[in-house]
Amino acid sequence: MAIISQLQDFPMRTPVTRDYFQNWNIRVVNSESIACENYISPNRRDFYKILFIKEGSGLFSLGENNYRINGLTILFLHPNEIISWRSFSSSLVGHYCLFKKRYVDAHSMLKYAMDKHKLFTDTSRSVITLQEAPAETINKLFLQMHEYGNAGGALSEDALQAYLQLLIVESVKTAEFPKPDSVSEDYRHIHHFFRLLEMEASNINQQNPISIKTAKEFADRLALSPNYLNAMLKKYTGQNISTHIKNRLLEESKALLLQTDWTLNDIGISIGFAEQPNFTQFFKKNIGITPSEFRKSYAFMA
Repeated sequence: MAIISQLQDFPMRTPVTRDYFQNWNIRVVNSESIACENYISPNRRDFYKILFIKEGSGLFSLGENNYRINGLTILFLHPNEIISWRSFSSSLVGHYCLFKKRYVDAHSMLKYAMDKHKLFTDTSRSVITLQEAPAETINKLFLQMHEYGNAGGALSEDALQAYLQLLIVESVKTAEFPKPDSVSEDYRHIHHFFRLLEMEASNINQQNPISIKTAKEFADRLALSPNYLNAMLKKYTGQNISTHIKNRLLEESKALLLQTDWTLNDIGISIGFAEQPNFTQFFKKNIGITPSEFRKSYAFMA
């Protein structure tokens, strides 16, 4: 089986979780412009996603459920869900829209529609198989969204949130919710690992530093042997436990550097370094610049 890449390896496809310096609220993308590759999103994102598939097939994993996709499908993906895609076809025809949590908070009617229909929060309703007529309507809505998206500006964003509401309504009108298959035992373990890693990393602060950060600690918490968990991650993602942990801590470090005024010592303690020089060495070794230089570079860009 082909290795499943991590979604953050495709920054042009999806600006992933911790890239807060990318100042955008909503994006509309033509799927045909993106290579159809296998991927997994191992951590939560800061945006919602609506994916419309007109042509193409693959195996989509949402949490611990598999869906076999074969054209004419629309998916509503919550930021907190761990997802993966394994392609069965050489291309994917359709569109997708990404919009951030703050965008939803700024548009009460959109938030109301999302809460009412529960397409993002109830995973049993997140995947919808479409018939040709509603699929054509949805395709036309996306084409119009591209026009507004290309125009840019505040008025464009106001118009796009109305289109998002229309997408939700058109999707639920004749919704067919396919029954999922359970993911394999291997994939279940992978999802459990990523969920635990995200839970550990996303809530850290000076008073609540990361509590587990070694391969053995994660494996023990999941009641698995380190060798088995390592083998599963290597098989499906090409990276071992320690690399995934390191990358996630680096992402959280970047987020804290850009989004807080915490000292380097506070950030280092939060991600598990008792001494600030050790954190600086860890960051520079993997990123190429010191935490201070990283923080200053984006402050300058802003």
